Amino acid sequence: MKKLIASLMVGVLLLCVAGTSSALNEDRGGLMGFIAGCCFGIRAGAAYNDGKEINWREWVLLIPVANIGFAIWNGVDGANGMTTSDYAKKYGVAFF
Repeated sequence: MKKLIASLMVGVLLLCVAGTSSALNEDRGGLMGFIAGCCFGIRAGAAYNDGKEINWREWVLLIPVANIGFAIWNGVDGANGMTTSDYAKKYGVAFF
């Protein structure tokens, strides 16, 4: 029970901090900017605040067990030398 209460308190604190922060772009930041930075890393959070969208391959990484296959897929693409310009051609400029 103590762990549940502590987890809820931490979650509420994080939501309050994420809700009060503001981005330079008024349409971005906030809770989605927090989720992008927290779950996908600082580069994805900064790209989201710049106006880019989060790719479906990044969202799948949040699903337990399925994320292993997609993490390996991302690693193989990285080992093959995929660049952000390659991804922009493949998925569109809105993502990369």
